Amino acid sequence: MTDMMQPSVDVEQLSLRDYAEKAYLDYSMYVILDRALPHIGDGLKPVQRRIVYAMSELGLKASAKYKKSARTVGDVIGKFHPHGDSAAYEAMVLMAQEFSYRYPLIDGQGNWGSPDDPKSFAAMRYTESRLTAYAEVLLAELGQGTVDWQPNFDGTLEEPTVLPAQVPNLLLNGTTGIAVGMATDIPPHNLTEVVAATIHLLDSPKATVADLCQHIKGPDFPTEAEIITPAEELRTLYETGRGALRVRAAYTVEDGAVVIHALPYQVSGAKVLEQIAAQMQARKLPMVSDLRDESDHEHPTRLVLVPRSNRVDLDSVMSHLFATTDLERTYRVNLNVIGVDGRPAVKSLVTILKEWLAFRKATVKRRLEYRLERVERRIHILEGYLVAFLNIDEVIRIIREEDEPKPVLMKTFKISDIQAEAILDLKLRNLAKLEEMKIRGEQDELSEERDALKKTLGSDARLKTLIKRELKAVVDTHGDARRAPLAEREEAKAFSELELTTADPLTIVLSDKGWIRAAKGHEIDPESLSYKSGDGFRFAARGKSNLPTVVLDSTGRAYTLPTHQLPSARGQGEPLTGRINPPSGATFQGLLTGAEDDRFLLASDAGYGFVVQFGQLQAKNKAGKAVLTLPKNARVLSPAAIAAGGQDPLVVVATNEGRMLVFPLADLPELARGKGNKLIGIPSARAAAREEFVAGLCVVAEGDTLQVTSGGHYRNFKWSELEHFRGERGRRGSKLPKGYQRVTRLQVVTD
Repeated sequence: MTDMMQPSVDVEQLSLRDYAEKAYLDYSMYVILDRALPHIGDGLKPVQRRIVYAMSELGLKASAKYKKSARTVGDVIGKFHPHGDSAAYEAMVLMAQEFSYRYPLIDGQGNWGSPDDPKSFAAMRYTESRLTAYAEVLLAELGQGTVDWQPNFDGTLEEPTVLPAQVPNLLLNGTTGIAVGMATDIPPHNLTEVVAATIHLLDSPKATVADLCQHIKGPDFPTEAEIITPAEELRTLYETGRGALRVRAAYTVEDGAVVIHALPYQVSGAKVLEQIAAQMQARKLPMVSDLRDESDHEHPTRLVLVPRSNRVDLDSVMSHLFATTDLERTYRVNLNVIGVDGRPAVKSLVTILKEWLAFRKATVKRRLEYRLERVERRIHILEGYLVAFLNIDEVIRIIREEDEPKPVLMKTFKISDIQAEAILDLKLRNLAKLEEMKIRGEQDELSEERDALKKTLGSDARLKTLIKRELKAVVDTHGDARRAPLAEREEAKAFSELELTTADPLTIVLSDKGWIRAAKGHEIDPESLSYKSGDGFRFAARGKSNLPTVVLDSTGRAYTLPTHQLPSARGQGEPLTGRINPPSGATFQGLLTGAEDDRFLLASDAGYGFVVQFGQLQAKNKAGKAVLTLPKNARVLSPAAIAAGGQDPLVVVATNEGRMLVFPLADLPELARGKGNKLIGIPSARAAAREEFVAGLCVVAEGDTLQVTSGGHYRNFKWSELEHFRGERGRRGSKLPKGYQRVTRLQVVTD
């Protein structure tokens, strides 16, 4: 029994790696070229182009009646774009939304969404649509041989590969898209500005981005929100094709309230209200008392913020909201498009406009050549008509008597096949003798047009002039003023936690053992508070809850604490070491609070010191910052406050040996850190052995009374009595009266 021979089958062997690589690359190129990226010629993605073309085929021009959107979507997906109807309809909706497109291509009737919720549009069975007048700028030259055509997905129809746009629509309406391995983000621009830049580039082919930016100031969004990106950054963006834009809401102040009248592109007013309301509920906006949405038909965006009082700095409030809400947005820019060579690339502004001009020149040339061909064909036919009219009787005889009149006509009158065919197609009513005048008149008109077309096609200058004239005509019809103003603004800054804290009066109390707390009000007596066993009162400072507290330790380091977070004085406080990290064995020698520009006198008991601003004492970390440098064996003195606005304040320094010196505060330098200058002269040997040291110091102003405490008693010195102790800074000073030479403290007291 013989084996049955199996028929041979050709099988292509392909590794899984090669197959997967080819399939993925094919898919990638399809997504890039046929779905996600716009073409530089008309600025449209394939789905957008097919929607516009399908609507033009349905006769839905701006002057036509509206037609159900479902009809348009059906034609689009049935004839040209075999994808989901919802995807096609969403693309159609986007082109109809005035808040999404700078120059909408579709005129919609019905619910097409709102700025608060762009996807709230009605179903396509409810809405109606037609093309806008601007869409004619893309379609007007379509049937004039201007672009190439390709078969649709099933080969039964043809569709244009690109529309013959008369302006750079790519920049005008912009687009976004995500492909495989690349994306595009092109912001919209103003028609008048883009055309001006295009004409400038047409006249000056070597123009730079800086030259074009004289015309194109920046993107122009459909909303009136401000573009706050600096001009230099915009220029860099246009040079590289990549960058970012910052857009900020526009507002005015009416009757003491903030009225936001323009939001950034594609920002929802409802969402902004939610963000602000959330901050108000979280007590992060104590200066705002009310929030209202007064938007209506007449004012599409009108958000009102009412401050708690007329003392609120509204600009600071808005700066905080810009930093923390969608009232300020950053938009990525990536000028990634499919060029005239059919390849995707990120292009600069100059490259985009140059390539579009090349596309436009080619389009106009094709249109003129197409028209020239039609004109020459018509002139040729008219010449045949003229022959027929001049020999009308013979023509009629040939047609009546000959079985095949065409070749006889061609031979008899030496005319072409096209002319003979045109004569045979003539209707009897056109054979009147008066037609000769019409033919000659049409011949003359067409001859003039033919000559003009040939001149234009043969001259680059004439071609440029024609393109410029047509660009200006589009501006005259569709041009408008810029909507999004360009402005230079300071960077938005959110309120710090301290700035959001109410300014309640507090008394900060520090104990001997380093326990800290804060009591409400300034009337409290800190010494009367209860302390732990073995502990007692050390320092107190009166300030406000929204001002920080600074603690100075025995090594000269300063530490910052948020005052509003200090424990209440109802208890005994908390140890400072739980909030900061001082060196081992360090004790606390000073407690301060105040505003950034308040001044204090820092000094060591070796007799050196300097003036410092409170802001320079603040540290961000728990380890603090080194402020006062101590000479050997010296100790930190409690800082002396310098009253703001005092006339010619004086520094008073007294040693434990009873010497006191008074000199002008102006003699001391203002430093951020260091040892300082000599305050009072103490012999170095006595200072090193700690036989003599500064026992007290303070700053007094005219009219103040100085109290010198010595042991258990004190003496008050009026301003005039201090003259006896005046001297140059760094001198030894004068002896205090007997009985007051063992100085333990100096302080300013009120009479």
